[in-house]
Amino acid sequence: MSGISSSLSGEIRYTSHAPERFGDERGREYFRVDIHDDGCRIISAHSEIDDAPAVVRDVSLRLGPDGRPADCFVRIAVGGKFYGSGLFLFTNKVAECQGFNVADGRIAQTLELSHPLPAFGDHAIINDGYLLSAYDRSKGPGTQLIERMALSSPDHRGATGPMIFAVDVAIQFHGSEEIEVEAGRFEALSFSIVDVPGMPQEHPTYKLWCTDDGHFILLKAEVGGYMKTAYELVSLRHIPSGEK
Repeated sequence: MSGISSSLSGEIRYTSHAPERFGDERGREYFRVDIHDDGCRIISAHSEIDDAPAVVRDVSLRLGPDGRPADCFVRIAVGGKFYGSGLFLFTNKVAECQGFNVADGRIAQTLELSHPLPAFGDHAIINDGYLLSAYDRSKGPGTQLIERMALSSPDHRGATGPMIFAVDVAIQFHGSEEIEVEAGRFEALSFSIVDVPGMPQEHPTYKLWCTDDGHFILLKAEVGGYMKTAYELVSLRHIPSGEK
């Protein structure tokens, strides 16, 4: 037995929504999600952003059986050069980062927590989908503030060396619908991230659709404002237990 009860893998395409290059591919992400027998979920992703300065990021986030972040590894290159790597560890009382980045050198951060961290944003788009699970849908459509979560970078592209950066996230839930993307047709949940208090720069409204199957796989997303970018799931594979 592998100790993994189920797995999924797939690819997300990044495209531009700028008028002069609408629909042009600007990056891609390859991801895998493993659900272990103990209930932990591992969300791993390799992300590439072609727009200068180009970004290449590898991340692996472990969520506990309760869905809260347990640990994460992030390595990033910007403009073709290594920018940093970091290991993040989370308990009910602290969030820690041990790592190195080119701006600050060796770093050791500790963030005291008044309650367990509700989510961790490592800037992988597949992780943005799972972030939506923090919204309590039993209360129906509306807007909820997810307080005191953390990011691995305060940059909107995540294009700085790994570090702990605390923010809040306001998530709006619109309801359920059926949508079609390149990977197929899915029953979906529709959300928007309408505010990210604590970011150095205001984040434009971020519309997202994810699977309505408990996995919250990102199906498509659109970011307006100065970012003018979109994301779409182009392939999804359910991997039988024991198969690589």
